[in-house]
Amino acid sequence: MFENWGWRGKTDKKRPDTPEAQEVELITLIANADRQAFEALYRLYFGRLARFLDKMTRDTHLIEEIVNDTMLVVWQKAPSFNHTSRVSTWVFAIAYRQALKAINSFDEAVESDFEHHAAETRYEPEHQMSAQQLDADLSRALRALPMEQRVVVSLTYYHEMGYKEIAETMECPVNTVKTRMFHARQRLRFMLSDSMEEIL
Repeated sequence: MFENWGWRGKTDKKRPDTPEAQEVELITLIANADRQAFEALYRLYFGRLARFLDKMTRDTHLIEEIVNDTMLVVWQKAPSFNHTSRVSTWVFAIAYRQALKAINSFDEAVESDFEHHAAETRYEPEHQMSAQQLDADLSRALRALPMEQRVVVSLTYYHEMGYKEIAETMECPVNTVKTRMFHARQRLRFMLSDSMEEIL
């Protein structure tokens, strides 16, 4: 996997064999100002953070800026990474705080061309029309959720985080995450009632 990231690693050291161990190794190298490791982590996280921030900010112009701010913090704070959470939880928590800061700096929410960035379809050609309609319906429903509920749904379903990781990312109790998810599901169920059989 490291070769895919464009990072060759240290030849005198055994390469970590799990994605999480590889990310920890990258953070360790970044803490020692290894720019090649930083570039590898940046490439690894850019798409994941962009998808997360798209759900959160609804502003395509802000996404790259927030990703860059996030990765700058990663570069600066890598020496303080204490290994009490997964690297992904730590990076997403930084992105969440940077996004909140960016959102709060604007007086008005800016709508994004969300459908333009709809998730890549995995459906067969004969199902593409209905899949695109489902994506559009789901995108509209997610946009209608309060931001904190939208973040919980995004981290759960698009980034496969558990409630504990989401709580760490959003710096709130696990029960708060569960409550937000409960209300998000209720609202999504209502808003997607016409598409319930295909989506829920």
